[in-house]
Amino acid sequence: MATESFFERLGEILGNFIRVLVEALTGFFRMIGQAGANFIDGLSRSLGMDPNWISILVLILGLLLLFSAIRAFLRGSIIWGLIVLLLALWVLSLLIG
Repeated sequence: MATESFFERLGEILGNFIRVLVEALTGFFRMIGQAGANFIDGLSRSLGMDPNWISILVLILGLLLLFSAIRAFLRGSIIWGLIVLLLALWVLSLLIG
């Protein structure tokens, strides 16, 4: 009888520990997700664009093109740098507005 009580309490303690751990991790990941959503919302609001995935992907594409243009200028390729810079500015101006 005492052994059943011991293992029953051990099971309850382990179950409570697992529940607390799962609830803490759920709260942590919910907090991380909310922080990411708030970041995207603030970024979208400050740029004047819609906060959807397509807009974010186009923003990333425009920034990558801008970075590519800077790299082209640093390599000394002025013509290619101007072409990529104009393309980047065109993509970003379509997005921001």
